[in-house]
Amino acid sequence: MITHKKKQNLSIRLGDWLREIITITIEEFRHILRDYGVIVIFFAASILYPLLYNGIYYNEVIRDVPIAVVDLSQTSHSREFLQKIDATPELTVTYRCASMEEAKDLFQHQEVHGIIYIPADFSDRINLNEQATVSVYSDMSSFMYYRVMMSAANSVVQHEGEKIRYERLSRDGINGEEAHIVANPMPYTSNILYNSCGGFASFLLPALLILILHQTLILGIGMEAGSRKEENKYHLLIPANSKRSVFQIVIGKGMGYFMLYFMFAFFTLGFIPRFFNLPHIGNFADIVMMIIPFLLATIFFAMTLSVFMVKRETVLVTFIFSSLILLFISGFSWPRSSINEFWLVFGYIFPSTHGIQAYIKLNTMGANLYDINREYIALWIQTGFYFLTTLLVYTLQITNSRKKVIRVAKEKQLALKIEDIS
Repeated sequence: MITHKKKQNLSIRLGDWLREIITITIEEFRHILRDYGVIVIFFAASILYPLLYNGIYYNEVIRDVPIAVVDLSQTSHSREFLQKIDATPELTVTYRCASMEEAKDLFQHQEVHGIIYIPADFSDRINLNEQATVSVYSDMSSFMYYRVMMSAANSVVQHEGEKIRYERLSRDGINGEEAHIVANPMPYTSNILYNSCGGFASFLLPALLILILHQTLILGIGMEAGSRKEENKYHLLIPANSKRSVFQIVIGKGMGYFMLYFMFAFFTLGFIPRFFNLPHIGNFADIVMMIIPFLLATIFFAMTLSVFMVKRETVLVTFIFSSLILLFISGFSWPRSSINEFWLVFGYIFPSTHGIQAYIKLNTMGANLYDINREYIALWIQTGFYFLTTLLVYTLQITNSRKKVIRVAKEKQLALKIEDIS
């Protein structure tokens, strides 16, 4: 009988404890919906940023870049070479100039983004079995111009070189398959893994989608904490008279953020790649399993930082300053083996580093959870660590809040006593 009562009391206390957590979660939702700045970050930025970036880079690759050509040779060899340059999908011969000065003037006025210069002795050198040269000048204001310029030019040069070698062998009496083998003993085939079209969006945006979730979470939670402190007359994040346990507060607030951002993650990582035809060959269940520790780690990381955010503006500065750094140290645009050891270790602080690596492997490369074992375990370790740090800083915040309220109360009592004496 006593055991039954104890179990009944325990279940009642547990139910009250869980209801309090749910109450905290509901209160957190209400506070978010009252703060227009946080609404903009959580709702507008999380939805519009993925649409905006994908809209900007929707074409994936640059086509028909306008270029100028300077053909001083004016022979069948040079004309054929330029016809093949113009036939490439990357370049379009827009101007044919009589001199380099004319081409330079077009280049400086941004009417063309590249110049191909064929010297007067181009055909003569080919006919004399000598090495001919073609000069390629590219606009480096954007690396993409340089990439397509060199890619198209190298492709045509390689093809023309093979054709010239075959013609020379034919003159020497070597024909047919033997001539083709001698002219091109090592055929070159390019296979671009996981990004067959070489698109910029397919390369950049998978990493950017994870970073958007990471940064908007940190910014939104930090802004909300700043507004709570501004609203409180003692500038406290948690009221000193709160009877809730720190564990309940952290779990309740964290649950609210997680429920909200799990929907955003489904939109950003599930809908966006398919709608804009980004790489999406991964198993969606594995992506969901990865997203859970990523969101939890980011939420508790942001909650830990939010205690130190005195004003809302502090978070905005941090957000703007850190975004580009986090993108670079994640290791998606530059090999991690070539990144300085300090920055590698520094990157382990942020959930975005492991989240970007894990998501690219899952969704772009078609890996499974076993293949991202390192990143997956690291995200769960970060979740546990930042959960503990959140408990710690919230406990200190409550302790300091109560001390501050007591100190203010004592100062008021002392002021009243002085007034009575006077």
